Amino acid sequence: MTNKVICIVGMPGAGKSIVSDELVKQGLAYLRFGQITIDKIKEEGLELNENNEKKIRENFRKKYGMGAFATLNISKIDELLKKSNVVVDGLYSWSEYKILKEKYGDSMHVVAVYAPPKLRYARLRDRNVEADFTQRFRSITEEEAGTRDCAEIENIEKGGPIAMADFTIVNTETIEKLKENINEILSDLNL
Repeated sequence: MTNKVICIVGMPGAGKSIVSDELVKQGLAYLRFGQITIDKIKEEGLELNENNEKKIRENFRKKYGMGAFATLNISKIDELLKKSNVVVDGLYSWSEYKILKEKYGDSMHVVAVYAPPKLRYARLRDRNVEADFTQRFRSITEEEAGTRDCAEIENIEKGGPIAMADFTIVNTETIEKLKENINEILSDLNL
């Protein structure tokens, strides 16, 4: 049986990282698409904040095209696939989706995580970033979250992968309910 690539998509604060973490607990290898952004910020000695992240993300896309993060991460995915199924946290653009779909075909599945803006913005504002040593989570204001939403939809083609998802989880209830939804998807995928 061929190992599978499970791509997690959604807007900031929807719960993508929680879904990814649960999949890792189920034995999937983990790749965070956006880690290359954080690595570049550190490499350039910049402060880790929303403005610098946006600048780096957009620069990658100017240099490598809208499929930049797929192109830059495929070798990492391939390496992980040799050992297990892989969860990819943070597939963003339609171009990235198309690149990965062409490469992995029916072995790729997309899970969209949805929550309405008001709930997402509250989550983003209230994140406990002090306890996050991985730098996956950053607290941002509602205004910054709204600006980021617009930039991701307008500049990064983020809506396409969400619209084409094989599964959609509406994350407006408890974490226990979210985990139930994840387990249903794992069952559907025979994982």
